[in-house]
Amino acid sequence: MIDIQLQNEAVDIAACIEWVRTPTSGGVDVFIGTVRDTTKGKKVLALDFEAYAAMALSEMKKIADEVITKWPVDRILIHHRIGKLSVGEVPVVIAVSAAHRDAAFDACRYAIDTLKKTVPIFKKEIFEDGEVWVSAHP
Repeated sequence: MIDIQLQNEAVDIAACIEWVRTPTSGGVDVFIGTVRDTTKGKKVLALDFEAYAAMALSEMKKIADEVITKWPVDRILIHHRIGKLSVGEVPVVIAVSAAHRDAAFDACRYAIDTLKKTVPIFKKEIFEDGEVWVSAHP
C-alpha cells in the first residue's frame, strides 16, 4: 500500500506508475518533479540534493500514512533522489492510485506540498557563476 524510497539512482517513472496501479484503481495521479534550467532568472547547471536519510524517510512515511487516513487511496508511492542531478533529471516522483480521480488528485497534491514543507532534504543550486545551499522547501 505504501512505497517510500530515498535513492541515489535514477527514479524509474514507469515502474513507479505500474506499482501504484491496481484493478480497483479508477485513477492514478502522478507528480514528477524535474530539475529546471533557471531559478530567479539565473541559469541552473545542476542541483545537488542531500538528506538526513533516517529523518527524511520517517517524514515521507508519515506523509503516506496521513494520505491513507485522509483519502480512500489504494496505493501511494514517494521516491526522492539524492545526489547531483542535471537539468531535466527527476528528483521526485509521487504517485497515488484510488478508485476515483478526486481522491488521487487531492492526495497527490497534499503529498508533494507536505514533502516540500516537512522533509529534511536540502539542495545546492549550481549556477554558472557560483552555487548556494537552500532548503528544498519553498
